Amino acid sequence: MIVKIVSLFLVGMAVLAMFGKLRFPGQQRLQSAKCASCGRYRIGKGACPCKKGKG
Repeated sequence: MIVKIVSLFLVGMAVLAMFGKLRFPGQQRLQSAKCASCGRYRIGKGACPCKKGKG
């Protein structure tokens, strides 16, 4: 009984791992929303705070 539960759990984890490697639509848009220099997400159309001067 326990062997069956453990094997079903491992099969379920393998299925989740396969789905996790898939590329979902819109992922490219999320990657382009990041700043190239610091990696933070940019909100809006303005420049990233790391490129703005302090002051």
